[in-house]
Amino acid sequence: MRFAFAGDRDIAVSVLDFILSTGEKPLALLVSSKKKATHADVLKQKCKFLPDCNIFEGTDFRTNKAISVLKSLDLDFIIGIHFPYMISPEILDIPKFGFINLHPAYLPYNRGWHTPSWAILENTPIGGTLHFMNEGIDSGDIILQKSIEILPTYTANSLYQAVKLCEIEVFKEAWPTLLNGSYKRIKQDFTYGSAHTKKELLTDDIQKIDLDKKYTARELLNKMRALTTSSLEEASYFDINGKKYRIQVQIYEAN
Repeated sequence: MRFAFAGDRDIAVSVLDFILSTGEKPLALLVSSKKKATHADVLKQKCKFLPDCNIFEGTDFRTNKAISVLKSLDLDFIIGIHFPYMISPEILDIPKFGFINLHPAYLPYNRGWHTPSWAILENTPIGGTLHFMNEGIDSGDIILQKSIEILPTYTANSLYQAVKLCEIEVFKEAWPTLLNGSYKRIKQDFTYGSAHTKKELLTDDIQKIDLDKKYTARELLNKMRALTTSSLEEASYFDINGKKYRIQVQIYEAN
């Protein structure tokens, strides 16, 4: 199969390792910029068989030169794994069969950002979905998806770790169908589902705990666990005399 690989984060490394173990190799690599990247160097090291002209960092893939290179490769797919950039229609149209994306959600629920947090806050399904990209936000046809249970011990951060394992399972199961062309394209039904922007989680309406407001214990606990992510800036908080106090929680099942 002729494909380019676009990704970042530890999950992109895991997926690329799996692909390479099957004997397939990308013809081009797209990684995050140094400011955004967590695993760009690792991905580049694993693709050291590629010529430098076929490796693009940050938004370089949008340049005319990069587009010309990608078009010349006669790609079947571009495979995106947590690649943190918007993809233009011009790029989406390059691969013969499409640009596919692995998303940490059970689409059409939680299209967009901070999927574990919103799954806890809104009590919506979550899992991993492999889907085709289009001009919308996580709104393309679904290839394969699986859901997982949100355990009472999960915070957004620990749920995200579980979701990534689910995503890898989804990709591994779908991979043979991509190779032989037997994959399915299932249109999403937008009469249900949800979508969230990156900034929504950072608003006072979501993060602030009003010390004079009545909450059920469930509402308060879910707010704190949904906002316990890898970033303290995303945590819930209460305010005393104009000073914020952030809260992160850990939950353990009793023996």
